[in-house]
Amino acid sequence: QVQLVESGGGLVRAGDSLRLSCVASGRAIAYYVMGWFRQAPGKEREFVGAVSRSGGSTRYTESAKGRFTISRDNAKNMVYLHMSSLKPEDTAVYYCAASSDRYRDNTVPVFGYWGQGTQVTVSS
Repeated sequence: QVQLVESGGGLVRAGDSLRLSCVASGRAIAYYVMGWFRQAPGKEREFVGAVSRSGGSTRYTESAKGRFTISRDNAKNMVYLHMSSLKPEDTAVYYCAASSDRYRDNTVPVFGYWGQGTQVTVSS
């Protein structure tokens, strides 16, 4: 089974950029569709985006489109979430996750493996 650890969170100002990283161990991430989720205090967990196994396809929730970019480096067992034009509404704990399902453009797959999360706080 795969284990995931996120890093890169912190306190930033509105309009800033930030890159989150997720490193996998136990199994190569090339076996998985990789995704990012976030959860703000008192709110439900929200899907942010996902990247296919080869890195050739990505999808994002509407609030992330044009601002966030997911990429992966399978040789390094790493997946990244590049965030720009950050807003206070982006404040949340961000989680990376792995799915054994097929990548689909219009359906969020089942993610069975999760990291511990990293806090992103955007001040106004």
